[in-house]
Amino acid sequence: MRKTLAEIKAMKAQGKKISMLTAYDASMSRMLSSCDVDVLLVGDSLGMVMLGYDSTVPVTMDEMLHHAKAVRRGAPEAFILGDMPFGAYHTGRSDAIANGVRFLKEGGCDGVKLEGGVEMCGVVRAMVDVGVPVMGHIGLTPQTASQLGGYKVQGKGLDDARKLLVEARALEEAGAFGLLIECIPDKLAQVITETINIPTVGIGAGIHCDGQVLVTHDLLGMFDKFTPKFVKKYADLSLGIKQGVQQFASEVKEGSYPAIEHSFTSEVDYRDLLNE
Repeated sequence: MRKTLAEIKAMKAQGKKISMLTAYDASMSRMLSSCDVDVLLVGDSLGMVMLGYDSTVPVTMDEMLHHAKAVRRGAPEAFILGDMPFGAYHTGRSDAIANGVRFLKEGGCDGVKLEGGVEMCGVVRAMVDVGVPVMGHIGLTPQTASQLGGYKVQGKGLDDARKLLVEARALEEAGAFGLLIECIPDKLAQVITETINIPTVGIGAGIHCDGQVLVTHDLLGMFDKFTPKFVKKYADLSLGIKQGVQQFASEVKEGSYPAIEHSFTSEVDYRDLLNE
């Protein structure tokens, strides 16, 4: 049974940790939804993981919706968040609302996530007012990482930490149902989590958040270009996949695959066709 928005929000007060993982296609979302994962995030990280871009910035709405639809088909009972791509909510509230609605109507999502702090609160409020559930995202925001000095830990100094706390409170006030916190010191994440009433989901933000999210390909060892410090690899599927594929290629070349047990047989002598 799909968790409702109210149930996700209530997990904070109940002391239940929220588990969130990224999903980009039907087969993976089907596997993830069969496990005890509370939320599937169709992250704009698909730009790097699935599409080969150097960052998340080039990802388009059409690409996000294409993958969101696949995730919903694979996991009809999952609570799914769509990640608003760069440019989908920066050009005005009407565009943000229209694109948020598309995630719900076309992508089958239950809500959306967008990056930004105080400057995005008006957009968040406008989307929530028309019925689009929004999760905020502060700390390291990959879509604007270049303005933050790269992919670095945020909020290390008191002034920067104070700004993040202000942003967290503002996003809650604007109507966000939850807050993703990325790459900040664990004690700052604890202060934010204890200050606001909406659930926090951390990635590289320590143990005190109300939940945790990772890129699925990272935790399964399927994306080996770079592994952030905060990632724990629960499997090394990349090695297993490469070994399996290499064995297949070798057996095809040497003629040992397919064997008789992999072939369909018949008593008919088809060589007679050569004489016709």
